Amino acid sequence: TTITISSNHWMMAWTGLEINTLAILPLISKPHHPRAIEAATKYFLVQAAASTLLLFSCTTNALFTGQWDITQLTHPISCLLLTTAISMKLGLVPFHFWFPEVLQGSPLTTGLLLATAMKFPPITLFLLTSPSLNYTLLTIMAIASAALGGWAGLNQTQIRKILAFSSISHLGWMTIIIIYNPKLTLITFYLYCMMTAAIFLTLKTTKSLKLSSIMAAWTKIPSLNAILMLALLSLAGLPPLTGFLPKWLIIQELTKQEMTSTATIIALLSLLGLFFYLRLAYCATITLPPNSANYMKQWQTNKPVNTLTTTFITLTITLLPLSPMIFSIF
Repeated sequence: TTITISSNHWMMAWTGLEINTLAILPLISKPHHPRAIEAATKYFLVQAAASTLLLFSCTTNALFTGQWDITQLTHPISCLLLTTAISMKLGLVPFHFWFPEVLQGSPLTTGLLLATAMKFPPITLFLLTSPSLNYTLLTIMAIASAALGGWAGLNQTQIRKILAFSSISHLGWMTIIIIYNPKLTLITFYLYCMMTAAIFLTLKTTKSLKLSSIMAAWTKIPSLNAILMLALLSLAGLPPLTGFLPKWLIIQELTKQEMTSTATIIALLSLLGLFFYLRLAYCATITLPPNSANYMKQWQTNKPVNTLTTTFITLTITLLPLSPMIFSIF
């Protein structure tokens, strides 16, 4: 990751992306389960294809302009190829098919890395090349990602798949504003990573993978489940939680750029995501499983919550009242 985000030469950026891919593959295939091996194979093939396309893009640009500098991408064909390549790496629609399957086949800790840290190098390349990107293609993919991320998540019962479609939807919000305000994309990505980390670590602590298992999770650590509900609602973008502010600022920026119709469409599409976030929050905190066993005593025998989980969640909740200060720079 460091090689990619600190390089200004295309070959070094490509090398960093390849090292990233090779580093995460053993973590995905670690469980030695057919689903994990399938996920690792799909991830490798897609990332290799995207890296090849990125290499072809920068080589084409060097052929026509003689420039290998990342910020000097000027040839139209190269810009189009680069937009496609990074979209494949991120999992934007229509290159999203691999992401839910890979996340579903990975352990929760690896899924957290795939949904957050592994997206940082491609997002950085998007930021560095934002003036050169094909904006028409980017806008279409962003709106399609927000739409499909909402629609496809409605009928899911596997929590990892729901979070995968949530990631696709949030990437749509990040990419639609990247040309006009790259800093806003970056702060949205940071806050998304924090909220997603809080959710993944909570799910790992309570060992919840499906909606049916999350219903009984409140009996294990009641306080942690209440915080999970806040993190889910924050990811949904409900005010006054942290997740509302980046969406509000993105809509405000789109309106300033006279893209009112785009802002209206993407705001309405966020309602689809709100539905399955509310369903998750409802299952986690309000619904009781149809079982006559006494669950109320389980929390007394449980081990203490993992320190890393507590730190992430406390940081996320602490940021809620500080959000106006964070965004005041914009």
